[in-house]
Amino acid sequence: MSTGWNWYVIALTALNILGVAWLLWWTSKRRPGDPKPEDTSHYWDGDITEYNKPMPRWWINGFYIAIVFGIGYLFWYGGLGTYTGLGKWSSQGEHALQKAAADARLEETFSPYRDQPLEVLAKDPNALALGRSIFANTCATCHGSSAQGAIGYPNLADDIWHWGGEPERVLQTVMEGREGIMPPWGQVLTGMGGEHAVDYVVAYVRALHDPALARNNFMAAQGKQLYDGVCVACHGVDGKGNQELGAPDLTDDYWLYGDSSESLRKTITEGRHGSMPAHGELLGPTRSRLVAAWVWSLSNTPAQPVK
Repeated sequence: MSTGWNWYVIALTALNILGVAWLLWWTSKRRPGDPKPEDTSHYWDGDITEYNKPMPRWWINGFYIAIVFGIGYLFWYGGLGTYTGLGKWSSQGEHALQKAAADARLEETFSPYRDQPLEVLAKDPNALALGRSIFANTCATCHGSSAQGAIGYPNLADDIWHWGGEPERVLQTVMEGREGIMPPWGQVLTGMGGEHAVDYVVAYVRALHDPALARNNFMAAQGKQLYDGVCVACHGVDGKGNQELGAPDLTDDYWLYGDSSESLRKTITEGRHGSMPAHGELLGPTRSRLVAAWVWSLSNTPAQPVK
């Protein structure tokens, strides 16, 4: 706050306090020539008279005490511009104290699970309950309350993992986030294979999922040549993808952005950019571990080996 605004706030506060005190004094004072409280000439039903009596002295004194209290409050807690107050209180400091107390309680709650392997946490019902609660508060906005995702947001309840489903890979995803980028290839493919090049690649991608579609399929055959020249670097020769890059497996039946021809054409032509924010700083290592354990447990029961 600049010096000018600082003095403006101080002056405005002081004028308001003085104005209230003056108004209280002025309106509570009777002056020579004022009519008696009974002489208002306001009557109803013949015997009901409206009086104009001043407020009781104890009530007026109560207002004065409130004004004095307000002045003391401003000097103790601050409120006059940038003046911090004799008590050095601030909302920021109060928030810090409350946050420290809440963090201490959370630390006590989560301390039994610190540095525990995800496979161990996945066998603990209490740990899973905490992980699900953390997921509901932090992750459900994108992935849904049941973790089944939506268009553009991965389903976490199945056994398909774009970035790897090993426990530590899941934990890394939660803590560090992910950036999945599919470049736009529309112009490149058109330059290589003509105006129908994108449709050729769509046909071949569908054939990767269902090899029966490749038989006597001219478009799929043309698409394979284009795929081998552009897409193979990320998705592999067999279309199985690359979990190090987050490149999805094109041979399974899961389509992050939908499996319609329009959606596939848009993905290839315009590209996609999926971003999973890093939650390590927000949740801390233990809560990140708990929510990762719960997510991992959705497709890995304790009796099953790690995928």
